[in-house]
Amino acid sequence: MPKARTIAFLLATATSLAAHNNSALAATQPCRSMEYERNAYTICEIDLREHTIRIYWKRSDGTPYAHLSALPRALEGEAGRLLFATNAGMFDPALKPVGLYVEKGRELVRVNTRSGFGNFHMKPNGVFYISGDRAAVAETRAFLKQRPQTDLATQSGPMLVINGRLHPRFDRRSTSLKTRDGVGVRADGKVVFAISQGEVSFDAFARLFRDNLNCSNALFLAGGSASSLYAPSFNRHSNIVSLGPMLAVFERNRAASRQ
Repeated sequence: MPKARTIAFLLATATSLAAHNNSALAATQPCRSMEYERNAYTICEIDLREHTIRIYWKRSDGTPYAHLSALPRALEGEAGRLLFATNAGMFDPALKPVGLYVEKGRELVRVNTRSGFGNFHMKPNGVFYISGDRAAVAETRAFLKQRPQTDLATQSGPMLVINGRLHPRFDRRSTSLKTRDGVGVRADGKVVFAISQGEVSFDAFARLFRDNLNCSNALFLAGGSASSLYAPSFNRHSNIVSLGPMLAVFERNRAASRQ
């Protein structure tokens, strides 16, 4: 009997440890799959107290990273491992960002307020930015009026949700369906990325952010073949076409942050 009880105790302990480890692993993975209005999405919710967001475009030698799989897998001293990455907005044939691009506090591409064709110029467009420990999405004119000091910023378009309202040009009856990815910020400060797993309209994508993800402001980042995701937990490792700016989310190194 003592031997049987010992074996039972060891099995119970092993099961408990496995459950704890699985729970801890799940807690570090910010992405999940969900369905909303019959459309499937990958949703990644980021708490800046637990995660670090970085933006990338060029390597130190001046060549674009171009592929999500080429990004660093970890940031020594600053953050832990790479959890996921996605497109950060529009770019030209040379992979240069079409609009504002700020990396590590340095403005490398200026704000673009010109008129033109395509999604970027479907005004209002907007800016996703991080300033200190705060993230925000703002319509471009509002961003220029505020002129916040930014550590990271990317301009894209169109805005999906503007102060709780959908972009005025979106049509619920639209038949223009594409894979899409975007970013929003909730009232609690969490950054929410969404990547559609199938083709959706702008209106459906915007309603996802406003009505399900509770983002009063959200920005479209990319669509079609440029809609990309690197997320090992979902077995997604790269992109189909070369990309310009990219956003990457790392597990925060708690030991380093306490120093």
